[in-house]
Amino acid sequence: MGKFSRTFSLMRASWDVLKQDKELLLFPLFSAVGCVLVLASFAGPILALTDWQAASDSLAAGTAEALGSGESGVSAEQAVYTLGLFLFYCCNYFVMIFFNAGLVACAEIRMEGGDPTVGDGLRAAWSRLPAILGWAVVAATVGLVLRMIEERSNIVGKIVAGLLGMAWSLTSFLVVPILVVENEGPIGALRRSASMLKKTWGEQIIGNFSFGLIFMLLSLPAVFLIVAGVVAGSATLVVLGVLAAILIALAQSALQGIFQAALYLYMRDGVAPDGFEATELQSAIAHR
Repeated sequence: MGKFSRTFSLMRASWDVLKQDKELLLFPLFSAVGCVLVLASFAGPILALTDWQAASDSLAAGTAEALGSGESGVSAEQAVYTLGLFLFYCCNYFVMIFFNAGLVACAEIRMEGGDPTVGDGLRAAWSRLPAILGWAVVAATVGLVLRMIEERSNIVGKIVAGLLGMAWSLTSFLVVPILVVENEGPIGALRRSASMLKKTWGEQIIGNFSFGLIFMLLSLPAVFLIVAGVVAGSATLVVLGVLAAILIALAQSALQGIFQAALYLYMRDGVAPDGFEATELQSAIAHR
């Protein structure tokens, strides 16, 4: 409960920053729209070219057989499936990282005393386009490998894949601020992020979970509206519930980006940025 309370305080501080720059909500909105467009652009070819679920199952079986026999068991269809999935991951990650970089850049400007605009964030992200693209490829590769491990594993393997995913999320937590602020390349940013968080792995996982838990509770009224609308046959309630859920999701993404920028600035400078208390930020990175 103490960690939950401290996380709520950090969310409140992030909210105070967001109130000064409500346009920061546009970045997660742009990201969501971009991801939908990416999905739509891949949906047609996926449905038209092959049975992708069968290819996925065949890939898992073929790879397992190959590992056992020492021979290749991957067909052309399976290779196309893997390549298509990798390209989808790359595009999706690129969209999310690009707009998150813009959000983080604006939050960093605000917390250092400036008055950012959406244009400032977009320009900052655009100026780091090659690094963002490189990081998207790295993140997509890791994401695809973790998915393949999970798909072909038993329960223990799925748990291991989940733990690896958590470790990866932690290690790469500060990559985007480092890419934007320090002009590092993707691998250099990953190394620096891992170095900055090397002694703080446990508390950060708790902090991320608490953010998600708080917003899950905040989403319950929206879920209730949707369910009530479906039961009562009221399109108005359903629409209101969906809109509320969308607004909550946008706020969650924006607040997490602001917190990410604040934590990075505190760990870099040792001084809490405007709007945040040093004790609250220290509680997020306290050593285990």
